[in-house]
Amino acid sequence: MKTMQKGFTLIELVVVITILGILAAFAIPRFAGLEGNARAAVVEGLGGSVRAAAALAHSLSLVGGKGVSDAVTMEGQSIAMTNYYPTLASIEDALATGATDDFDVSAGNFDYSSAPTPASCRVAYQEAASSTTAPTITVTTTGCF
Repeated sequence: MKTMQKGFTLIELVVVITILGILAAFAIPRFAGLEGNARAAVVEGLGGSVRAAAALAHSLSLVGGKGVSDAVTMEGQSIAMTNYYPTLASIEDALATGATDDFDVSAGNFDYSSAPTPASCRVAYQEAASSTTAPTITVTTTGCF
């Protein structure tokens, strides 16, 4: 009479666990580095949003025939302007609601609060120096990792 095997042998289980352990040893370091890359991508994305908001406010100012420092209205919100671009105080208002929820904002600096070094994981906005130059928007991601 033949007997049917009803499970795995101990050696088969040990081999499978060993293979899973080896795979995990190679996979975990690869995935561990993704957190810093994700933070850097968030900061880069906010940098693009700040550029877009400044450009849109600039366009609204020019199309509307506004003066150098006349406010514009974006989505029902008044945006203070200087040299046809948003001021330091109003650039956050020009962004979409909630865009800066994970950032500490002060004096034109958007510091990513969950970064290991928030001051080095930021978007910095400097007002336009004249009516013929655009604002300076600097993205720093060295402290995101």
